[in-house]
Parts: sequence; structure tokens; C-alpha cells
Amino acid sequence: MTDRLRKICAHLRAVPVLADVGCDHGYMAKYALENGLCERVYVTDVSRESLKKAETLLAEEITAGRCKSVCCDGLDGVPERCDSVLIAGMGGEEIIHILRELPAHFVLQPMKNAEKLRRYLVGRGAKILTDITFFAGKYYHLVAGEGQGGDKYSPLEFLFGRDNLKRPSEDFAGYLKAEIEKMKSYSCEKMNAEARAEHERRLAQYLEVLHGTQKNL
Repeated sequence: MTDRLRKICAHLRAVPVLADVGCDHGYMAKYALENGLCERVYVTDVSRESLKKAETLLAEEITAGRCKSVCCDGLDGVPERCDSVLIAGMGGEEIIHILRELPAHFVLQPMKNAEKLRRYLVGRGAKILTDITFFAGKYYHLVAGEGQGGDKYSPLEFLFGRDNLKRPSEDFAGYLKAEIEKMKSYSCEKMNAEARAEHERRLAQYLEVLHGTQKNL
């Protein structure tokens, strides 16, 4: 299992029933079962070919009734409400589409649109317990929490992740530096005045957050 998947799995909690949505090879579902993080797991994927890989890896668990594979879009084919939902490697908008009903617990690793996902979760009354950026070959965001409890986020926390701001890490600092370099490489020559002003505002914002992060490391 890759370093990225291990870091995601570290945020799973022990529950009776887990759903690994978009499971691909099924490594995280296997990890959850082997480490007592669930009694049963549903592995789902919209791709039949991807699901076959998970079924091969989890063949013993499927035979034992501890795992069931479902070829479906998100959770649409899962026959029961799962205690925890794991979704990693999808865009934030895809995750929002899947989580029409929030589970009791969730672990989410969006590939993009993390800010939009945070806003959706808080707007639906979720309690976000972990909101970090980590490095595993490249930078990833991870959001974990509970479907009930309510939360409040500031505009900066929506944009950067609350834990990143309150308990900054070297990984978050590295992410900011990488984003700043990308922004500095953009050519402003073809931007209109409004777009240029927004680009400069965003760059200044990232630089300010990086400065605060480095002070608190």
C-alpha cells in the first residue's frame, strides 16, 4: 500500500460497517478489515474493471461475508446505511454528489475543490475533526469528521483548512510554497485589469499565510 493510502487510513475509526467508495484496487478496505477498523466493508466503484481488482485482492473476505463489492455510482447500490464512508481520489464536486446524505463518520481526500467540499460539509451541519494537507509524492488535502454536530469556519479556514492554519505543518508550508511558485509563473500579460488584480490579491494572500505558517513551525 502506498504512503498516501496509509496516511488516509490513519484517519479511519473503528465502526461496524465501512464503505470504500471508488475503491480501485481495494487496498484501504483490506487494511481496514485486517486492522479491526470495521466488521464489514462495502467496496464500490463505477468501473467494473477496477472493481474486479478489488474483488481479487479481497476474495477471502468476500467469501467469508466480510466484504461485498457493488458496481455503482458512489453509494447508490449499497443496500444499507454505512457507519463510515471513505472516499479518496475524487474531485470535491464528485464527493459532494455522492454525499447527498452525510454518514455518521467520513474520511475524504479530494483531488480538487477542497474549499467547495468544506463549505458543503459545514453547510450541511457536519463536524469537521481533521482538516489537513499532507505530502506523499505530491500534496493532498484530507477532511475527516462526523455527519452531525455542526461547525463554524472562517473564510481562510474554508480556503486553506482549519488544522493547517491552527496547527501548521512542514507539509502545509511546502504546499503553500508550491502554489506560490505556480502563481508566480503565470503570465499576467494577457489578463485584463480585473483578472490581474485578483491574481495579485490571491498571491498576496498565500504569501501572508505562508509567512504566518513559517513563524509558527
